[in-house]
Amino acid sequence: MAWRGRVRGAVTVVSLLIIAGCVTAWGQGTEPGQNNPSQDSTQNPPAPDKPLPDAPSEEKKDAGANPVQQMEDKTKEVATITKEAATAGLLKARDWESGLLTGVYVGRNRKLVTLTTQEREEIYLRQTLTSPGAYLKRAFGAVIDQAEGTPRQWQGGIGGYAERFASREGQFITANSLAALGNAKLGYEVRYDKCKCAGLWPRTRHAFLRNLVTYDRSEQNLRPQWALYGGAFGGGALSSAWKPGAKQPVEQGVSAMLGQVGWGTLLNFFTEFSTEINRKQGVAPSTK
Repeated sequence: MAWRGRVRGAVTVVSLLIIAGCVTAWGQGTEPGQNNPSQDSTQNPPAPDKPLPDAPSEEKKDAGANPVQQMEDKTKEVATITKEAATAGLLKARDWESGLLTGVYVGRNRKLVTLTTQEREEIYLRQTLTSPGAYLKRAFGAVIDQAEGTPRQWQGGIGGYAERFASREGQFITANSLAALGNAKLGYEVRYDKCKCAGLWPRTRHAFLRNLVTYDRSEQNLRPQWALYGGAFGGGALSSAWKPGAKQPVEQGVSAMLGQVGWGTLLNFFTEFSTEINRKQGVAPSTK
């Protein structure tokens, strides 16, 4: 099991640190700190009862180099490091400012710069395949479908959930691929840019409008999100090919476009207010 592997790893680290501490302590205890007695006796032998000058410090060193104490110190140090790493991992998992759920965006204090072809490819892969957030969103959507029992021809249980998740994922990949191709052809901006305004209503309005319009290649003029909603329609229409029941590609496409209005606005809202959400959870605010 995974937790057993972590335990074995932690035990191995602790053991190595303990061994290293003990070897260091033993090495200090046996390190020669005096001159060769045979050489000193032939030149200027010291008084029999008079200790060598460095003998007291050597005794103190031996007394302080307690292997048991060092073992305890090393164990406490490893425990502290492990605790801090676990805490950092939890904060990272819920740090929406980093893009786990929000995806790629441009910070409030950043300037929009026209994307290169390579940057567009990187963003497409991140938002479609390589980011955990992409799969988490589809998994959440499949949970809703499972609870509602849609499509009704798919049964419940793990098997039914797997079908619903695969359907959502296939539709999402299709929609994102079509949108990426369209935006690249038109030269439209694919990233969300945080509002430079202040206040709840102006920022909420900005989040809603950015789901409907985006900048062209000049990063100055706003244009309708043709590619985004065209991709959503195409993904929905294609999903009718594998969904059970009557094949209604137009209806499925329109339904997907309406879903983009709702889910896209919600995602933009979380992205816009991610700093405030982080602050409520105790995550350090971003300077972006």
